[in-house]
Amino acid sequence: MTSTESQKSKMLSGELYLASYPELSADHIRAQKLLEHFNSTSASQEAERRTLLNKLFHQFGDKTVLKPSLRCDYGYNIGIGHRTFINYDCVLLDCNRITIGDDVQIAPGVHIYTGTHPLDAKTRRSGLEYALPVTIEDGVWLGGGVIVCPGV
Repeated sequence: MTSTESQKSKMLSGELYLASYPELSADHIRAQKLLEHFNSTSASQEAERRTLLNKLFHQFGDKTVLKPSLRCDYGYNIGIGHRTFINYDCVLLDCNRITIGDDVQIAPGVHIYTGTHPLDAKTRRSGLEYALPVTIEDGVWLGGGVIVCPGV
C-alpha cells in the first residue's frame, strides 16, 4: 500500500509508515505555520492564542491554557480537556494520538512523544517509523522536564 491516506492510517494504527508522503508533509507544514503564529503572540493575545489552538488541535478544552512556546508535528492528533494548564516550552510529538484529560497540570519543558523508530538498523535507514498513542488521565501533574514515551 503506497497511497498517502494509507500512510496516515498506518501512522495512526501504530504500523510502520513513511512520514515523507506528500499529504503528511503538507499537514506538517500547515501545523508549523500555525505554531509560528502562536509562538509569536504576545501575552495580551489570549483570544488569538485560543483561536490558533482550536485550529491546530482536534480538541482544546474550555478554561484550558497553553503557554508558548509549543512544538508539535501535526496538531490534529492532539486533544486537550477542560481546565488544563500547559506551561512554557512543551513538545508534543503527535504522530499518533495524544490525549490529555481534564484538570491536568503540565510544567515547563515537558515532552510527550508518540513517535519511535524500528530497532533494526536496516528498517530504520529505510525511512520507516511508527508511533504509539499517549494518554494523560484527568488530574495528572507532570513536573518540569518530564519526558513521556510512546505508548504510555
